[in-house]
Amino acid sequence: MDRRTFMATAAGGLLVHPLAAGAQAKVPTVGVLVRDAPGSERFWQLFRQALRELGYVEGRSIRFEFRSDQGQIGRLPALAAELVKRKVDVIVTWFTPAATAAKQATADIPIVCATCGDPVETGLGVSLARPGGNFTGIAGVGAELAGKCVDLVREMKPGARLIAGLVHAPDPLSKLFLEQIRVDGAATGMTIDGMAIRAEELDAGFRAMKKMQPDAVIVQPSLPTKRVAELALRYRIPAVSTFREFVEAGGLMAYGVVEADVYRRAAVLVDKILRGAKPADLPIEEPTQFELVINLKTAKVLGLTIPASLLARTDQVIE
Repeated sequence: MDRRTFMATAAGGLLVHPLAAGAQAKVPTVGVLVRDAPGSERFWQLFRQALRELGYVEGRSIRFEFRSDQGQIGRLPALAAELVKRKVDVIVTWFTPAATAAKQATADIPIVCATCGDPVETGLGVSLARPGGNFTGIAGVGAELAGKCVDLVREMKPGARLIAGLVHAPDPLSKLFLEQIRVDGAATGMTIDGMAIRAEELDAGFRAMKKMQPDAVIVQPSLPTKRVAELALRYRIPAVSTFREFVEAGGLMAYGVVEADVYRRAAVLVDKILRGAKPADLPIEEPTQFELVINLKTAKVLGLTIPASLLARTDQVIE
């Protein structure tokens, strides 16, 4: 089953649940707005599981209105407006562009970002401690992790001198992501060549990147992960990202948050809001658990030998 079929099926299945016969209490409705990218299914599965563990039963004590942009980021504002029109009780978003669309669509309905970039720098919250307004969630620390990827490239290829930074131009976090790569690159004596593109420009972008002959490319995860991984292999460029699904799709390495922990904490925030808490009073939380994933099959195709010191710190190896 492909991703879009999965998401449509999952969403449809949740929307048809009737209220329990004779139920008197209002069943809260959670709107869910996601970028259609590898990992969105995993988010949806783990987030629902976390709510079940908190005691919620779909169709009885909670309902969902699910919206995916189906790979077209420009659809997010209209989808957010749909959720507002349906008067959902809270909107849960996945990735920064979805959170931004929701924030622009409503100043009243509580918003919980299950994972997003720096919410203060992107204007979603006033501060981590007191986000203010109708927003809270889990900061994805994507920009900081991008800097960590520079260190991973240096450890993997000690002689590396040039790294390409590939970012998704429509993503509000793209500038911060690229800036962090440049800061960490300068600190280690590497040259960083940034490239901000749209999803439909990936083929041309990789052709141009091949001429640069970079030692590696660091990829922003809101780009189409599978396509980026395929192109990186075709042009034989080691590719690193901050999202484990990138490695599962064929990318070389990823250093990112432990998703199960992040989505569990997002579910706890939703639970608090449904019980009466105000998002402005719920601090934006930061991830505390991280993982390193390496695809040894991809390394072999690229003719790379991963240093033993790096493998020793790896949380999961894909062979």
